[in-house]
Amino acid sequence: MNMKQWLEDLKNAPCKKALPVLSFPCIHLMGITVRELIADSDLQAKGMKLVADRVDAAASVSMMDLSVEAEAFGARIQVSDDEVPTVVGALVTDEEAAQALAVPAVGAGRTGKYVQAIEKACRLITDRPVFAGIIGPFSLAGRLMDVTEAMVNCYEEPDMVHLILEKATEFLVAYAKAYKAAGANGIVMAEPLAGLLSPDMAQEFSEPYVRQIVEAVQDDNFLVIYHNCGDNTVRMIDSILRTGSAAYHFGNSISMKEMLEKVPQDIVVMGNVDPAAQLRNGTPESVRAETLSILRDCGNYSNFVISSGCDIPPASPWENIDAFFAAVEEYYHPAQ
Repeated sequence: MNMKQWLEDLKNAPCKKALPVLSFPCIHLMGITVRELIADSDLQAKGMKLVADRVDAAASVSMMDLSVEAEAFGARIQVSDDEVPTVVGALVTDEEAAQALAVPAVGAGRTGKYVQAIEKACRLITDRPVFAGIIGPFSLAGRLMDVTEAMVNCYEEPDMVHLILEKATEFLVAYAKAYKAAGANGIVMAEPLAGLLSPDMAQEFSEPYVRQIVEAVQDDNFLVIYHNCGDNTVRMIDSILRTGSAAYHFGNSISMKEMLEKVPQDIVVMGNVDPAAQLRNGTPESVRAETLSILRDCGNYSNFVISSGCDIPPASPWENIDAFFAAVEEYYHPAQ
């Protein structure tokens, strides 16, 4: 599929399809747990197919599990039945550990299962692009060091942070290439931890490494969608745009209208219905109200595509997810 053309068509469509980061709620459609889902590539592919059959989204997005890459490096993770896995503790605590940190092969931990899931999903889903989810380089480095320590180390141990970032980026390039070889049409790269940095720090510790990944894999047939749900994204937008990603996805902590005013009109921007307060914990009525409110503010921008602000939590009720899609339909195709 010519993905540059797909993105152009998405931008030029007068009635745009939504593109939420929607995968984990498939557990309710299958009657399984998150624990079962993340361990089985067949279940992941089946879940993506069930979601694609239920909603008229612009693309299918795989499990946005930001523990997978850190686990492949050796980090310990905590798994539960109804939440996305999380990284526990720190794997790298000093310069010596950073030097000794080995770059894993793709296939380590659960990364092999996730690549297989995309390969299987691409055979099942043929009416829209399929995107794999990966973590961004600074967000991965933060999980290897511990998030709080990573922020401190940017000031106190910058050389160590850069060393970890180099190794993280080396792995992420290989991982993205594996997804590309498996048939994915692109990746959604989640770099939320960079959103906590100052613009200058993000320019040093995130931008060049994201750009390295983009330059290694992005072409006409494979796109990188950059995601950042941090509070500082409006302030750091120039740095974010310099990554060269094909499209950008932002969280609900910012004004999407303010962001759109800072992004060139030929670049697609996505977001930002609150995934926790609304899609997880809201009601169909409140989801409809927030979705329509964002569309009324931003729908007149030709480069705006409505989405969730981040990954939709596993326990989100399908009544709320259905209400989101119904609101998009209502906005673009109002009853006469």
